[in-house]
Parts: sequence; C-alpha cells; structure tokens
Amino acid sequence: MAVRTRKLFATLTAAVMLWVGWGLYITRTTERVPYETLDEFDGVEIRRYPRTVLVETTAPTAGAAFRRLFRYISGENEAGEDVDMTAPVATDGATVEMTAPVRTDDADDGPVTMAFYLPAEYTPATAPAPTDSTVRLVVDPPRTAAVRAFGWYATADRVAGEREALLETLADRGIETRGDPVVLQYNDPWTPPFMRRNEVEVDVADGGNWTDEH
Repeated sequence: MAVRTRKLFATLTAAVMLWVGWGLYITRTTERVPYETLDEFDGVEIRRYPRTVLVETTAPTAGAAFRRLFRYISGENEAGEDVDMTAPVATDGATVEMTAPVRTDDADDGPVTMAFYLPAEYTPATAPAPTDSTVRLVVDPPRTAAVRAFGWYATADRVAGEREALLETLADRGIETRGDPVVLQYNDPWTPPFMRRNEVEVDVADGGNWTDEH
C-alpha cells in the first residue's frame, strides 16, 4: 500500500509540475500588447496604448465567439502566405499569432463581443482579411485606459466585483471614464488557475496628472 501511495503521489507531483511548466511557457512566450504605464494608485494602473489592430466578432455566447476568432487565426482568412510566428498553428492558409490578452465586453447578458489583439507587426493594410462575414478587423486608436488586475478564473461574480472597485476608485479620483469596462484575459484555458492573469479595463479621458509629461 505504501509503495502504491508513493507512486500515486509521484505521478500527481509530475502532472502538477508539467501543468505549471505549461503555464510558465505560455506566459513567457505569448506576445503582449505594448503599453506605457502612466500612473498607479489604489490597485489601479493608468496605461497609454498605441494604435492596435484586433480581430473581433459578436456572438450569442463566449464559446461561439472564441471559436470564430480561433478559426481566423488558424487560417480562415484571405491571406495567401504564411505568417512567421513564435508558436504557429498549422493550417492550409495563412496563420496569425494571437497576442494576449483576449478582450471581451463586460455585458451582463445578451450577445458577447470578443476580440483578439493581433501582433504589432500588423497594420490595417497588412492584417489578413477574414473570410467569415461575422468576423471583422478593428483598429483601436491610441488611447488611455484604467486597469485593475485580478487572478484565478474570471467568473461573473468576480468580474462584477472588480469592475465595481475599478469604477469606484476612478470616481473617487474624479477621473472621467469613456464607454463600458471590458474584461482582458491573458491565459489559455489550460493555464493553472493560480497562475492566471485577468483585468477589467475602461477607457478614461486624457488630461489627468499623468499626462503632464506626455
């Protein structure tokens, strides 16, 4: 019995190590959307983003939206050549790397709008056009945003609490928000929950103290 217990423990330990190793690998190798940190206070970070290109869709559920976008980055686009990537997806057509994070609108119910950020090398002119009419390319102009980070899984209750904390902090500071908050998720589905990174983000008006030097 003791030998069997030790073997089981060793197997579980090895599985956990592989799981954690996968999480570390994905975290370190996935390209991130670049930004400049302008200020930090009370658990909130103010960021300045450059222009970014995204592929976006609106679907009845998050799962349906994700599958549409995954098909796009897996080759369901009009490009005629492969795109060099750190972690390519083998397809018949062009392949496009997904840059973290995945952006989802923070709607409580109704259709879900989800977007994948494309790598910085893409411009509106060079990003492969989707072949699915429900998928579209979107260009975000340079913008300033307030972000609050949290870990574990981005459940509806946890997102709601973080969203409320973000908006309350900004209101206390007299910072004007623009639009509704969105949810940013940085990890693939197989990353251990204790290694996951999520954020709630909302655009804010320029003109705060952080802009004095920018």
